[in-house]
Amino acid sequence: MEIGVILPSIASQRAQGLGLPAAARHAEDAGLDGVWHGDHLATGAPSLDCAVALATAAAATDRIAIGASVFIPAIRPLAWAAKQIATLQHVSEGRLILGVGSGGGAAQWAAAGVPYDRRGTRTETALELLPALLAGDRVRLPDEPGRPEVELAPAVAPPPIWVGNASTTAIGRAARLGDAWFPSLVPPAEIATGAARLAGLAAGHGRPVPVIAVGAAGALGSGPDVPTREQIASGISGGYGRPLEEVMPLPITGGPHEAAERLAAYRDAGARHIVMGIAGGDWRRQCDLLAEARSLLR
Repeated sequence: MEIGVILPSIASQRAQGLGLPAAARHAEDAGLDGVWHGDHLATGAPSLDCAVALATAAAATDRIAIGASVFIPAIRPLAWAAKQIATLQHVSEGRLILGVGSGGGAAQWAAAGVPYDRRGTRTETALELLPALLAGDRVRLPDEPGRPEVELAPAVAPPPIWVGNASTTAIGRAARLGDAWFPSLVPPAEIATGAARLAGLAAGHGRPVPVIAVGAAGALGSGPDVPTREQIASGISGGYGRPLEEVMPLPITGGPHEAAERLAAYRDAGARHIVMGIAGGDWRRQCDLLAEARSLLR
């Protein structure tokens, strides 16, 4: 199982004197497998552009994977999304992992000038056409005004595409078009159920079964700056509108041994990657503890 970490938020960077280059280098030096960044336009909270942030992380590191958790191609003109993806693959020398989603609130889509009710069809189009666009083929863009044809250069090897979300629609997209299924904030039992469905659908399409990656949240160790499981679960409940009792088991907390046991439950359910969002505490220290849990898991 490979373990990655979400890069620190702007608030954490400011509070801890930790810029993105230093954070990415620390995660790499700690022995983690990937650094990840979200894709947000107008959420009401400070956020960095996903492509610029990941390019910064790529320039500061040599080995670690550079991941989007998750990139929203459908909110952009598809050719522009492909250009950003190709650039990240180029500057990272092939280390990009492209999580793809169609999320975000309606206000974010309105800010981009893209109808919210078209997010599903535009995401399908992106998943279907991105490999050819990245490979430098001449591609007609059916969702853009005038249905233009475009040929982008330089061509790059398409990165692994991880289809985000836990929904049945996302599982279907992953089985048909993705290299991985990438749900977040779900228990191991839901991963096991989804894995069986994913395998059946992939076989029906004559495709290899996509791998499974899971987005998680937590904080390891203890101390006055480390939130409890209850505090993290309360934040998930409020942020996603989910019942507190439903999300209470989800945060990964405790010491490295306890965290390794929690990660092993996901591995046993079929997951091969975990992308961890740090919910509090010193970000560098959290990376070190997560790397220790990774070693114990192995």
